Amino acid sequence: MKQYIIIALALVFVVACGGKSGGGETSDSGIDGKKIFKTNCVLCHGEDGKLGLNNSKDLTASKLSMDERKTIIKNGKNTMTGFGPLLSDEEINAVAKYTFQLK
Repeated sequence: MKQYIIIALALVFVVACGGKSGGGETSDSGIDGKKIFKTNCVLCHGEDGKLGLNNSKDLTASKLSMDERKTIIKNGKNTMTGFGPLLSDEEINAVAKYTFQLK
C-alpha cells in the first residue's frame, strides 16, 4: 500500500512539474513522445532511461519490441503503473517510439 502511495505522489509531482520542453521528438501523428516521457517517466527511468528508481528497468538495455513496449506502457508491469487511463493510444505509441532512442 505504501508503495502505491509513493508512486501516486510521484506521478502527481511529475505531472504538476511537467512543462514545455524544447527539442521534442514528434511522432507521425505530431505527438511529442519525448515530452510525454519527460512528464511521466523520468522520475523512475531518468532522462537517459538508466535511473532505475523503484526497480524500473534500464531502457537503454531493453530488447523489447515496439508492441511489447506499448503493452507495458499501457498496462504497467510489476511496480510500474499502467498509463492506459492517462494516455491515448497515439501518445503511448509516441512514448514507445521515443524509448528506442535511449541507447
